[in-house]
Amino acid sequence: MTGSLDDAEDLVQETLLRAWRSRATFEGRASLSTWLHRIATNACLDALARRPARVLPSDVVRAVAPDDEPRATPPLAPELPWMQPFPDRLLDPETLAASRESVELAYLAALQHLPPRQRAILILCDVLGWSAKEVADLLELTVAAVTSALQRAHATMRELVPSGRAAWTPLAPPSDDERALLDRFMAAWERGDPGELTRMLRDDVKWQMPPAALWFHGRAAVEDLFRRFPMRFHGDHRMVAARANRQLAAAGYMRRHGDTEFRFSGVLVLRVESGQIAEITSFAAALCHGFELPMIFSPPPV
Repeated sequence: MTGSLDDAEDLVQETLLRAWRSRATFEGRASLSTWLHRIATNACLDALARRPARVLPSDVVRAVAPDDEPRATPPLAPELPWMQPFPDRLLDPETLAASRESVELAYLAALQHLPPRQRAILILCDVLGWSAKEVADLLELTVAAVTSALQRAHATMRELVPSGRAAWTPLAPPSDDERALLDRFMAAWERGDPGELTRMLRDDVKWQMPPAALWFHGRAAVEDLFRRFPMRFHGDHRMVAARANRQLAAAGYMRRHGDTEFRFSGVLVLRVESGQIAEITSFAAALCHGFELPMIFSPPPV
């Protein structure tokens, strides 16, 4: 619902508080799960009425153009409500049983384009598998209103399917070839080898860098970025495989020039299509709560 681990954790607490305060009203006519879903959904809707939708750079600025003035320091915009990656370790059994695209980063980003009530209806129906009548009862709407809202939500979501895909379809677990691609990606990053790295990218790759209001579209744009600013421009890198949004991901560590330690810099989430990297979202460390990653890189013992 929120596109933010921080907001979700706050709303879990709010849901528990509301449930405790209204425990005397639970009469057992519906299941405890349904009762809690009603409280959680209303808590989310109340919060979303007060907050702007979470965004990625492509939602707020155009892609970097070839004639743009190069900047060594990204244009940070910490005041914007950026989306956050979701660590796989926090996925509960109910979410794991749902369709895999429900936690895919691109799917969560698309959800943020829906009005809050449509978002709730889509998640309850498509992700959790509730019937239109069950959703209508929870939201105190008619079945016709739920069905109409769901149709509008589906139409919007179809417009936001990533390039190269025909529809929102369940993600398969990463294959051996995809895990090998991640290993190559991390090795190229550590070596500072832009040629090897860009060979893994699809021609129309999208690279976003929240909380910088900055993104690049196309392999040529990424190659130009590396020509202007070599991969070791700010320092040396180490990469560690991570798990985020049920996608390939890597935790990045950088040792800035003059420093002695590799410090956690963020998490890169990769979307792979047909053996090539179609999208990279580089989340800075400030947006990567919940991963339980060490702040200082310690190489594994030999």
